[in-house]
Amino acid sequence: MKRIRLEKNLTQESVAEEAGLHPNYINAVERGELNISIANIERIAAALDVQMTELLLINAD
Repeated sequence: MKRIRLEKNLTQESVAEEAGLHPNYINAVERGELNISIANIERIAAALDVQMTELLLINAD
């Protein structure tokens, strides 16, 4: 997720705002500190303008 965000020159704050989530939540997800719900994966994927599967495949590595 972080790689995609950085490639798109987005801040955690901008992704959080677009997804309707708190920036601290985005930060914790990027650090792998939280189990993320499918609903929030969908929201973050939309904010990053990628398919949900792209986020899931990246995290499976």
